[in-house]
Amino acid sequence: MTWTKKVLRVNLTEGSVNEEPLNMDWAAEYIGQRGLATRYMVAETDPDCDALGPDNKLIFATGPLTGTAVSTAGRYSVITKSPLTGAIACSNSGGFLGAELKSAGWDMIIFEGKSPSPVMLNIINENAELVPADDLWGKSVWETDKLIHEKSGDPQTRVAAVGRSAEAGCLYSAIINDLHRAAGRSGVGTVMASKNLKAVAVRGTRGVGNIKDPARFMKSVAEEKQVLAENAVTGQGLPALGTQVLMNVINEIGALPAKNMQLSQFEGAHNISGEAMLEPRKSDGKPNLTTNAACFGCTIACGRISTVDRTHFSIENKPEYWGNSGGLEYEAAWAMGADTGVDDLDAVTYVNFVCNEDGMDPISFGATVAAAMELYEKGVITKEQTDGVELKFGSAEALVWCAERVATGEGFGADLGLGSKRLCEKYGHPELSMTVKGQEFPAYDPRGIQGMGLTYATSNRGACHLRSYTVASEVLGIPEKTDPAVTEGKAGLVKAFQDATAAVDSMGLCVFTTFAWTLDNMAPQMDAACEGDWTVDRLVEAGERIWNLERDYNIKAGLSGADDNLPERLLKEASKAAPTEGQVCNLDQMLPEYYQLRGWTADGQVTDEVRQKFSLPG
Repeated sequence: MTWTKKVLRVNLTEGSVNEEPLNMDWAAEYIGQRGLATRYMVAETDPDCDALGPDNKLIFATGPLTGTAVSTAGRYSVITKSPLTGAIACSNSGGFLGAELKSAGWDMIIFEGKSPSPVMLNIINENAELVPADDLWGKSVWETDKLIHEKSGDPQTRVAAVGRSAEAGCLYSAIINDLHRAAGRSGVGTVMASKNLKAVAVRGTRGVGNIKDPARFMKSVAEEKQVLAENAVTGQGLPALGTQVLMNVINEIGALPAKNMQLSQFEGAHNISGEAMLEPRKSDGKPNLTTNAACFGCTIACGRISTVDRTHFSIENKPEYWGNSGGLEYEAAWAMGADTGVDDLDAVTYVNFVCNEDGMDPISFGATVAAAMELYEKGVITKEQTDGVELKFGSAEALVWCAERVATGEGFGADLGLGSKRLCEKYGHPELSMTVKGQEFPAYDPRGIQGMGLTYATSNRGACHLRSYTVASEVLGIPEKTDPAVTEGKAGLVKAFQDATAAVDSMGLCVFTTFAWTLDNMAPQMDAACEGDWTVDRLVEAGERIWNLERDYNIKAGLSGADDNLPERLLKEASKAAPTEGQVCNLDQMLPEYYQLRGWTADGQVTDEVRQKFSLPG
């Protein structure tokens, strides 16, 4: 069955920890993880609640395949209402914590209320307790992890924690597990800190069993792992270069945003690319990349482990950063590199370390710094705000300074911690915020990849590439090639990707498998493992149900079709990059058809017919 059928409910106000049965009727409709936790959020919270108030809930959720032998089945998600967007937040993470939680016997943890003082949750199999964490408050994620491991005495204890940025109220703070894996987007770490919850430590030795048909399951798992191994992306590109395999590719087609998305190509792209991470440094002859790394049960191993040149200005007097740590992923390298105009690989890597150390979403951080740099170059922000720092595009020193300030919330770091939407509004230029629903864009210019424009605009958690990664089709030709410059057919493409991805996220698998797998590859593994009959059609239906549930939550939270929009820069200011020169994002040619395919009203409202079709709660 793979679900443990157990939920851990933690009332932080009362200090109580209780076990309750998982709602299996909901699991049959929403699968697990993203979908099932959202169903709990809908049932238990008012969508209009204060995201940072005690009435909001914070849910750590695994999928039914989490912890099994399926490749990449180590995922978990954190679901809450976002303080950054006011919409539903679901942030997905890898590493080992998700599998450990499942192995301890839990499908889900629901945190509610607010502790009167800092606490952490300690789980050892069926035993769970809240313990004081006053000694951890004010510490970074890395310090917290070290102290928890010293107390537990068990190196296999898995820790998820928030850093100082979350304590300071940075609205895009992340929850970091295993030192450098992150439930990164939408401010889920900010919500965790608002509840005075510093960390979750988990040790599970029960394992994950109850596979419905073990022989069929292992046969299917072996066959599908071979598919991943033989695929050019999952078997070659990602292991060798990680997600950074994309930096030069996206730049060459004129779809790499630069300098707060003013440009669609970055002249320094190669210097911060996956290829550059392999090049020996002049100082010590060693490359930035030490090795690749894998999350639990992953046969792809796209993770990066890196070092910074010890003579680099950012760490020359900081020996604590001289060792190996989590290296650059494509989105982080873009946001803190191309978007800020910085092509100093060591500086961007160091700042990535800081984001892991103190729990900041590197996408929102980098994009917010980029907005601040444009405000500075326009004379709106001055040295008076930046303590004399020249906040110019291309300045590695300014980037490093910003990261260190946001980490603690000191001075101008508090302004940067607002995110670009609130920052630009504060300084009188909201048009310079490159966001949807208040969340910053990832690393693909929708002027050059039209489907991504619709993806960003309609994403239920604000601008996001992982809700519908049409780059796979429009650039890489997976599962079939579509023209990135045209809008025809993109509404259907985006909807199909959104529904399938919702199912993938809810099973407990990594979306990177979809470079090689479709639901045709996943359904047999799910069906052999889990009770019930799991077909491709059932997974697609569940994915569409989840998407509509999230949309309905957002509508009740006060969002509307008016929020399915893009900044005017992307709609009216044409790309100047040669491959995409003259192009804007033609969102208006795609959005009406998208609403129609969804069965929504012309202004984007979920209809009663759709609610009835998917049995959505009232």
